[in-house]
Amino acid sequence: MTHPSVTIQVNLESMPSTPSWMGEVAAFAQVLTHGGLLKAIQNHVQFARARFGTYDTIDFVVVLFGYALSGERSLSAFYERLSPFADVFMALFGRHRLPDRSTLSRFLSALDQATVEALRTQFQEDLVARPSFASVGGLWDRCAQPYVVVDVDGTRQAARQRALPQLPSLPAPHRRFAQVAAPGYKGREAWGSRAHPDHASASAYPSIHGHVWGLWQW
Repeated sequence: MTHPSVTIQVNLESMPSTPSWMGEVAAFAQVLTHGGLLKAIQNHVQFARARFGTYDTIDFVVVLFGYALSGERSLSAFYERLSPFADVFMALFGRHRLPDRSTLSRFLSALDQATVEALRTQFQEDLVARPSFASVGGLWDRCAQPYVVVDVDGTRQAARQRALPQLPSLPAPHRRFAQVAAPGYKGREAWGSRAHPDHASASAYPSIHGHVWGLWQW
């Protein structure tokens, strides 16, 4: 049933597909490069330790950048998805070799607070140096009425924990994230009529939910 001028050729070799988030990583890498932030991190954020190998601090920083942008559920899943494109990923940031997961783990465990503050300073200086936006953004309806959308509950899914068996022969279950996954916050008494306890929703950040979202919503 094929047209005589059409030739179909099938290759049985498996070829991995490019991750969907690789384009966003490439755009982010270009912003860091042309904005000078990548070079500033290399020059001003230095962390030396024994048996550091051939890697520099910036190598581990760009891996964390990619992991944050990918949205993968775990670092192991990120490395598995990135493995066929490791050289391309590092080349986007001007680097040559992807650190192993074990090497990244040892680096993070040995990282001191001074290096973290130096990295934080570079981001803060870059933020202050950039011109402010003309608008805070948001959504506009058909009547040109702007709306600002706020989402402050980013860890609700991450705070979910598996069910624990409860037997007489086992100790009582202990939740490390009991406060994070607490029931919904119903507002403070100082709010008065603005608290709307009947419409309160579950929030992993009760203070933010109370002071920001509750006031904006009602």
